[in-house]
Amino acid sequence: MPDEYLDVFLKDEDFMMRDMIRSFVDKEIMPVRQQIDDDKDHVIVRRILQGLTDLGIQKSPFPPEYGGMGAKSAVSACILHEELSRGDSGICTACNVTTWAWIPAIAANNQAVLDRFAPEFTGKDLRMGCFSMTEPGGAHGGGGCDIENVNLHAKKLRTKATLEGDEWVINGHKMWASSQGVADLYAVVCTTDPNLGDEGVAIIYVPKETKGVTFGKDEHKAGMAAEKNHSMYLENVRVPKEWRAAGPGVDAELLHNNFVIGRLVSAGMAVGQAQAAFDTVLKYTGDRIVADRPIRQHSIAAGMLADMAIGIETARWAYLAAAWMYDHPEKYGAPTSHYMLSRGTIAKVHACEVAVSVTNKAMELMGSFGYVREYDVEKYWRDCKMIQLWEGGAQLGRLDVCRGYYDLKL
Repeated sequence: MPDEYLDVFLKDEDFMMRDMIRSFVDKEIMPVRQQIDDDKDHVIVRRILQGLTDLGIQKSPFPPEYGGMGAKSAVSACILHEELSRGDSGICTACNVTTWAWIPAIAANNQAVLDRFAPEFTGKDLRMGCFSMTEPGGAHGGGGCDIENVNLHAKKLRTKATLEGDEWVINGHKMWASSQGVADLYAVVCTTDPNLGDEGVAIIYVPKETKGVTFGKDEHKAGMAAEKNHSMYLENVRVPKEWRAAGPGVDAELLHNNFVIGRLVSAGMAVGQAQAAFDTVLKYTGDRIVADRPIRQHSIAAGMLADMAIGIETARWAYLAAAWMYDHPEKYGAPTSHYMLSRGTIAKVHACEVAVSVTNKAMELMGSFGYVREYDVEKYWRDCKMIQLWEGGAQLGRLDVCRGYYDLKL
């Protein structure tokens, strides 16, 4: 069968990276993926994450002068996320959210943050980062996907950063962020004044052990067990003023850039889960005999398998095309534009609906065997729903799709 990735979008090094990660997933994740949900202390998870660190994934986005590889390609990032999620999307998230946290500082070339923390993240030992954005909702609004609604211009941010002398003093409450509670460094999305809108956005880096930082319980989720989500409380947390990613207006652009990147790689993750479920059901329906023939030789089953394949292929093409456009701003405009937000969101919304549909259909074709952990389909079924829910969910996502076509006021 020809390669599933269109080489019009990929460079030779992308194929090399894909093969390396695919081999790692088959060797290190597939044999233990059924154990990950029960790995409460993350012994298996951290071993796998250390293995990915050994491959250079952790240091890849950092500038070469800090020991990194200067990786900037959205296409490469999406492929990495698809291949890792084929094994376990929680592992993928725990690994790559570190890059998401570091993107603002790297993009802004914040040498104070890079000088202080990059050597730890480009070394041999596992280090984890967290992009702390989401906040709890309240009776007067705020929190949740309001922060990600670009038309609200960050006016619903409630985590406050006040400059006192040479230090930022931060107070607030964050929740749902991936790796929150276990990460070593946090990129905390704050506001200096919600009335300033985007001009008030500040992304400030906070080490885990900073005085005033505490964490609540880990959320007990249906899936994504390899990814921790503790609430974080910041009470008079003080860090140097140089640890702000950039400055007024620029930090908002960096935040919007993370929105787009997050949508793109989420699409890759959803496709990886759908592909894994499809691979499983394709084999099962070829081996299992019903009415004297393999299940997939019955027309009703063939039609379901065809719909699954159509969804996976179109979702993969959608994210590759959108990521390639992101990588070519000279042709398609700024990565933070409403147009690119729309393209990335189209890829995510479609891929997540495909993943939810594919895993559901796979379970139907496998009957009770699809519902037991032995065959892994139920794991992908549980895990992929989370991707559909994060980054504003499918509903805000549709609003962001429309922003690429007309001046939506919502």
